[in-house]
Amino acid sequence: MRSLNSREDIRHYILIAKISGVHGIKGVLKITSYAQSVETFTPGLRLHGKAPDGCENEFIVQWAQQHSRTVRLALADVTDRNQAETLIGTELFMPRSLLPELEAGTYYWCDIVGLSVFTTNGDFLGEVHSVLPTGSNDVYVVKPTEKDRETEILIPGTASVVVDIDLNEKTMTVELPDGLM
Repeated sequence: MRSLNSREDIRHYILIAKISGVHGIKGVLKITSYAQSVETFTPGLRLHGKAPDGCENEFIVQWAQQHSRTVRLALADVTDRNQAETLIGTELFMPRSLLPELEAGTYYWCDIVGLSVFTTNGDFLGEVHSVLPTGSNDVYVVKPTEKDRETEILIPGTASVVVDIDLNEKTMTVELPDGLM
């Protein structure tokens, strides 16, 4: 199986879930899904797994179902609890080519995370560390890379705040509302 270590390979895959636990004795996994819908995990879908120790495997989805805040996922060849427990912490990737094309001005979270964030005045604020879904809009968690500021900034992902996103330059430009910093 091909490794996802090179930047070229990583650009062709998208992180869609992380294995967070197990359910029952038959190898069913609990995952934290980053996909918009459980329907993303269609039977037969090939997923690339990368364990915390760097070990990589390919998995085939048997079934998936929403369960409270997590998703239960059954993978081919994962047949008992002991085997499933060894996979906890594994990140699951799918080929980016299988994702639907987005409308202009909308982005996948994986494209947002890692962007350098600047104000419209050109001040560097840090990098997007993660994205929090809030229902009405996403919130970008920006962590500083400068030593003089230790706190993260929560930036609303709204059109009035986010002025520009340039994926080629890997930058986000924001107009911060008064009192946000």
